[in-house]
Amino acid sequence: MNNWKSVFLAAAIFPASAFAQSVTLYGVIDSGVEYVSNVGTSKDSLFRVPSNTGTTPSRWGMRGTEDLGGGLKSVFVLESGFAPDAGNSGQGGRLFGRQALVGLSGPWGQVAFGRQYSMIFWDTLDTDTLGANIYGSGALDPYLSNPRVDNAISYKGTFGGLTVGGTYSFGRDSAVAPGSTSAGCAGENPSDTRACQQWSALLLYEQKSWGISAAYDVMRGGTGAANGLAASSIADKRLALGGYALLGNAKLGAGVILRNNGGSATPRSNLWYTGAAYDITPAITLSGQVYYLDYRNSDNHAFLYTLRGAYNFSKRTSVYATIGHINNSGQLAQSVSVGAPGSNPAPGGSQFGTMIGIRHIF
Repeated sequence: MNNWKSVFLAAAIFPASAFAQSVTLYGVIDSGVEYVSNVGTSKDSLFRVPSNTGTTPSRWGMRGTEDLGGGLKSVFVLESGFAPDAGNSGQGGRLFGRQALVGLSGPWGQVAFGRQYSMIFWDTLDTDTLGANIYGSGALDPYLSNPRVDNAISYKGTFGGLTVGGTYSFGRDSAVAPGSTSAGCAGENPSDTRACQQWSALLLYEQKSWGISAAYDVMRGGTGAANGLAASSIADKRLALGGYALLGNAKLGAGVILRNNGGSATPRSNLWYTGAAYDITPAITLSGQVYYLDYRNSDNHAFLYTLRGAYNFSKRTSVYATIGHINNSGQLAQSVSVGAPGSNPAPGGSQFGTMIGIRHIF
């Protein structure tokens, strides 16, 4: 008890600067107005202020480091996602649903504990040109818009141009987040130690103007888990491969995510994507991407086309206009938009969406 009293007294008496500590408060708010056509079997149109991402998911957070000497540092990140339309917390209502981790870093890399990204996030960070766009990869695979795991241990280190990393989670998702393929699987069950486990691995090689990457992500099921993963013997696996190149004012990216979801009636699928971004001027950027989702041995396919133009008033404030179009076939009814639930077309239907908005970084 006396040791704990000493810790609390030290935290209260000594300022952060006495420990050579650096703490940063940061955030993004991104919102606008969206139009989506051909919703449901009635084929109605929808106008809304979406609760989810426009170009970048809205968030606020704190991150910090303390120099412990000899190249060793302690690190932490607390990051909260929120819906700007109503101010609600995201990621299933968590306070720090995007990240909540603490760890140590040094020349050998970083080890951290808590809620954090799967390695598939780092694989697609540069290869997926549009990333977490409202008409992006999350419309075809919801996990890609929320690739995070609870109760996780992670390692990530960079040595020259090579980055290696991995995560291991004892229970990947303790809160039900709408649309998440990892929802409702808390794990850490002594009677079934495999239930709700997750692990991922990353290999990334980068030079000044290009990079290639590969990541593997495995999520196991458990009692009550969503999307058919009702038992720990069932797993949802993704292999992500990609690359990017910087050519003057342009950036090109391409990749594929090969999926085998044991909880699905059509377990094997391939999500292909290729895109580009071009800085027309230092203030104006035009970006576009094409996605193709193919369920093997099935008539279920989807093409998604996205184009975005952005104007930067400053380093912090920009406005944008985005358009997207999706063509479903077979029984697929993927919405063009990840803006909010409830905008899917009828099975096999096509859909158009457009959004204008503003983003501010602080």
